[in-house]
Amino acid sequence: MDDFMLRAIAAGFGLSIISGPLGVFVVWMRMAYFGDTLAHSALLGIALGLLLQVDLQLSVLLLALFMAAALLALQHRSRLASDTLLGILAHGSLAIGLVAISFQDDIRIDLLAYLFGDILAVGYTDVLWIWAGALLGLLLLAAIWRRLLNLCVHAELAAVDG
Repeated sequence: MDDFMLRAIAAGFGLSIISGPLGVFVVWMRMAYFGDTLAHSALLGIALGLLLQVDLQLSVLLLALFMAAALLALQHRSRLASDTLLGILAHGSLAIGLVAISFQDDIRIDLLAYLFGDILAVGYTDVLWIWAGALLGLLLLAAIWRRLLNLCVHAELAAVDG
């Protein structure tokens, strides 16, 4: 089997072992659109990274953290449902990112490659980062599993349980 196929399989398996347990909580919290929101906001992160000439992975990560914080703040201040807020953030950030990239005349990029990626282009370093992140995520998830489960079942029960 070719080397790039082994890396792709390793990366896919690493992503799948963390996606399942995290996905359960995302669906139970009625935030299934959260992944789409982060994916759409990644384009804005790329646009800002290109504009500010910083590492694209860092700019996408920082913007994803900002979007998660913005969602939490909006959930506490707004009476809108989580899915509505996620839709607004997803499409707003995608639109702003597309406009920001279109104004940069000197940069020609393949937007589809940034939006969808290519698992066959994963390198050894990427596989290590994926596995490190997946294992760290699983350890953190195991540490707070009971509290997250209580929060999903009933928020008042979670408050009583601490």
